[in-house]
Amino acid sequence: MNVKSLNRLGGRVVLVERRLHGEKSLLHELESLAQTIGYTVAGKIEQVRRADPKFQIGAGKAEELARLVKEVGAEKVIFENDLKPVQAYNLAKETGVEVLDKFQLILEVFSQHASTKEAKLQIELARLRYELARAKEKVRLAKLGEQPGFHGLGKYEADVYYEAIRRRVSKIQEELEKVRRSRRLKRLRRRSIGIPTVSLSGYTAAGKSTLFSALSGVEAKVTGSLFTTLSTKIALADFSGRRSLLVDTVGFIDGLPLTLIEAFKSTLEETVFSDLVILVVDCSETLSEVRRKLSYSLSTLHEIGIVSTPIITALNKADLIGEDKAEKVAEKVSDIAPNPVPISALYRINLETLRKTVADNLKDYVKASFELPLTSEALSLISSIRRFSTVRSQTFHEKAVLLEVESTDYFMDKLKGRVEKLGGRMLEAVKI
Repeated sequence: MNVKSLNRLGGRVVLVERRLHGEKSLLHELESLAQTIGYTVAGKIEQVRRADPKFQIGAGKAEELARLVKEVGAEKVIFENDLKPVQAYNLAKETGVEVLDKFQLILEVFSQHASTKEAKLQIELARLRYELARAKEKVRLAKLGEQPGFHGLGKYEADVYYEAIRRRVSKIQEELEKVRRSRRLKRLRRRSIGIPTVSLSGYTAAGKSTLFSALSGVEAKVTGSLFTTLSTKIALADFSGRRSLLVDTVGFIDGLPLTLIEAFKSTLEETVFSDLVILVVDCSETLSEVRRKLSYSLSTLHEIGIVSTPIITALNKADLIGEDKAEKVAEKVSDIAPNPVPISALYRINLETLRKTVADNLKDYVKASFELPLTSEALSLISSIRRFSTVRSQTFHEKAVLLEVESTDYFMDKLKGRVEKLGGRMLEAVKI
């Protein structure tokens, strides 16, 4: 079951949002998601009221929606709200077109950007779990008369359809467990080296991939659209002399369903097991938007298991508002933003301050000096040391080389053993 086969991408759509008094509208984000995959937004409808059990919006608004769909020639309707099967069915019957909710739209966006087998499996798992919870009700409704989005379901028995989905879910979970085991082994190998991991996290389209390139020097796909990164990217980066593995992974969006977060568990684990998180936020937006996205990102990090891990907030896109204004934004969000640092990843503004802040928050670092015999094996070891830690000084003598190295406590323990095997010795080690 392929997400792309469910809905032809592109076409004219009408967006709908129902919200309660005092709730902030997220219709602008729904529009960005729709435009990301090529939909033309031909109309919008908003309503402030409690959810209607039949249509989600009120019956009068549903009639208004049906007229608008006909007037603008829309092919689909997309709701910001979660829709129950009966609501989607009734709306499809009323409007004559397929009706989706935000979760289904996000799956379409994810599907368009998925480039690896793992990402495609995770998207399919999320879609099937969504379908599984609705399968029996959708089949029951389809038997009453098939509507757009319910075609083909009337031929199934509810239990047969449900069981077919459940079996496919189990199969994908097995495949993803293999991926998780492989990822776990790779993570253990990285840990065995003793090099810390720094994860980039935050709201989608905040500029994480641009910052990944700026900090690591490794080119990453940057489009400016939502959810460009779905698969983990890892590269070495230097934070003021503290070598670390930098990880970029999937971004967040308000209302991202738990089903989708669960499906991307193996990818998000890279963030959970990191030594430090750089939370990237677009500071060029209105202060209320910055605070909303900050709050949501922090709560999502907490939900996935980031509790005591140090967090640095990179207030990105400072170039769009000027450094002075970005500094004021940093002051105004300092009550919720851990260690805020205004930056521009695109123009490399204030990146040294960010690197220094990261370095100051990486724990368990040691500075040690070693004496090594001047042999080919020792020179090979020095090359390895330079790759995974910082060599502060290197002095060659007639028969030996003296090194001053800065790295993690764990790395130093392993390095001490390797140095002694080559006939060298650790001269001094101090915590820094």
